Amino acid sequence: MTQTTTVRPAGRARGAVVPVLAFAGIVVAVMQTLLVPVIKDLPQLLDTAPSDATWVLTSTLLSGAVATPIMGRLGDLYGKRRMLITSLSVMVVGALVSAFTSDLLLMIAGRTLQGFAMGAIPLGIGLMRDMLPRERLGSAMALMSSSIGVGGGLALPAAALVAQHTDWHALFYGAAGLGVLAIALTLLVVPESPMRAEGSFDLPGALGLSTGLVLFLLPITKGSDWGWSSGTTLGLFAAAVVVLLLWGVMELRVKAPLVDLRTTARPAVLFTNLASIMVGVSFYVVSLVLPQLLQLPKSTGYGLGQSMVVAGLLVAPLGLTMMFTAPVYARLSAKYGPKVTLILGLLIIAIGYGAGLGLMSAAWQSLVISVLLGAGIGLAYSSLPALIVGAVPASETGAANGLNTLMRSIGTSVSSAVIGMVLANTADNVGGVEIPTMHGFRVSFLIATGAVAVGLLLAFFLPGRRPSDKPQLRAGSEEDANLERAEQVLRGFRGRVLAADGTPVARAKVTLIDRRGRQAGATVSAEDGAYALTVPAGGDYVVAARATGHGPLASSATHAGDERPVDLDLPLPGRTVSA
Repeated sequence: MTQTTTVRPAGRARGAVVPVLAFAGIVVAVMQTLLVPVIKDLPQLLDTAPSDATWVLTSTLLSGAVATPIMGRLGDLYGKRRMLITSLSVMVVGALVSAFTSDLLLMIAGRTLQGFAMGAIPLGIGLMRDMLPRERLGSAMALMSSSIGVGGGLALPAAALVAQHTDWHALFYGAAGLGVLAIALTLLVVPESPMRAEGSFDLPGALGLSTGLVLFLLPITKGSDWGWSSGTTLGLFAAAVVVLLLWGVMELRVKAPLVDLRTTARPAVLFTNLASIMVGVSFYVVSLVLPQLLQLPKSTGYGLGQSMVVAGLLVAPLGLTMMFTAPVYARLSAKYGPKVTLILGLLIIAIGYGAGLGLMSAAWQSLVISVLLGAGIGLAYSSLPALIVGAVPASETGAANGLNTLMRSIGTSVSSAVIGMVLANTADNVGGVEIPTMHGFRVSFLIATGAVAVGLLLAFFLPGRRPSDKPQLRAGSEEDANLERAEQVLRGFRGRVLAADGTPVARAKVTLIDRRGRQAGATVSAEDGAYALTVPAGGDYVVAARATGHGPLASSATHAGDERPVDLDLPLPGRTVSA
């Protein structure tokens, strides 16, 4: 099926694209911490057992992990803006379902729908790559990547304030309102990307990956309740290994897989994804430890006795610092490369957790820890999409960043399970209530430090930037991507899109259609009219071009399938006259 895309003038919208996409990312991230202020009250609020109430959080995590790579691939195939709006719409529906109910099953269903919005992060990064000029791409992707932490950090005090002074269902009404605003801004400001991947959606691959992820993440999130050595936990882990291995074998045999495992195995992609897991582990530890330490009563001897709202405000600089780190990252990365900024970020995280071991005796010290860790995590998170985007083709940006976001989610899931187990096993029983201890908090910080050390080791294995490399990232916009393909294309068509008078036509949509009438590729002409399209195989094709103010053109062409380009200029008919 041929995809058609209306390409809007990028110059008109570019100035607002970045903040709108970053806002969408922040809105999505809010879903992850929305219920943190009322976690301990959920059993009473939903009239259920504590073990069942945890499904309200687990369901969001699982659906987000499943949706992230799938929505990324769908965005590559059918349009990233379209899938972004779909993700946000599903989130709004889920928020409204949760807002109108106190029934456990309906609440879980609503929270599951909210988790699907996590796919918006890689989709936003993909849109930025496709439409922004190279000089703006680094800081823009850094801000989008950091929006996970920004939204989570800012949501804590806001959610705490709402939960403390009104009915807790107001949290979901607020989330739905933010989602509607993000959809409206996206429709008004963000143009659709013309970049499309070849092939069709790999439904068996999506089902296999979803099954494997659920089987893997479920025992991680519920292992402390079921018992880590129980038959259920071990059986699910074993089943996950089997399913994911079979899924991998199947993906290697599929022509258009959901996840290109060969690309994923490249050192730049593989080590970035592994390092992402460690960054996710370190990020979530501070979110679990500091709010509890701040809210424990002073009578414990180490608790800081702060209210829910004050605790949220003291942790909020974690997200704010991540936001303000984005422009700093852009300058550092442009000069030294994203590998260096990732290593620098991990070093700052290690310093933050190391200092935190001795900074737990006063509320202001929590503020220092939050700022240090926010700076380090901001640099690390900002580096990850740049490393991924620089290592994969433009048509695979959404799926590749979706997988990278999934790796971070796996890291936070592992962190939640491990730190929860540590705090539970080191807790003191006071009047029948389990109280976390200072020993447990310090062990948690040591675990985070260990994860950062592993991340540093992995980061050193990343390929460095050679002196001959172009600054920062390849293909920072549609025009840059097209020019790069024009330089590199061997097997395909290339040429220029021209007006009737011979002048070049910029930003014309050029589509490659195979003999069955299916789209085999698409691109946008550069400022000088240049375009380049790679053919999947030799044969007969139709190369179609269209641009605003010109009539469409469809030209039949044949490619022998060898490693030689076919030069084909596309002269568009004269300008059309509006009635």
